[in-house]
Amino acid sequence: MKKVLIVDDQSDIRRLLRLTMPANFQISEAVNADEALEAIRRDRPDAVILDVMMPGGMDGYQLCAKLKRDPSLEGIHVALVTARGQESDRARGAEVGADAYFVKPFSPLALIRHLESVLAAAHSQGVTP
Repeated sequence: MKKVLIVDDQSDIRRLLRLTMPANFQISEAVNADEALEAIRRDRPDAVILDVMMPGGMDGYQLCAKLKRDPSLEGIHVALVTARGQESDRARGAEVGADAYFVKPFSPLALIRHLESVLAAAHSQGVTP
């Protein structure tokens, strides 16, 4: 079973994603970057769906960069989900190492298809994402 962490301060977004996810995904949630980092280190999810704009000391870009720099967390797929859709925002997502970038409003089904595809590919290659 693949583990997916949903990180968003908006409960309706977390709920929508949780209810849309297939049964073969084990879902956990966090409301801010600090809580997410703790959950990531504890649970080692295969993928993180990460909102960019969150309250607290760290935004999604900063958390993504931190994850991608930490060798002990290597291979975790990070999909940024944000209302920030300018080319400069997308470039910043790429700069911090995001594996995917979805602009709100987004299609939950497209996000799920993306996760299923990359997680299945990683599994078939014997890679733990």
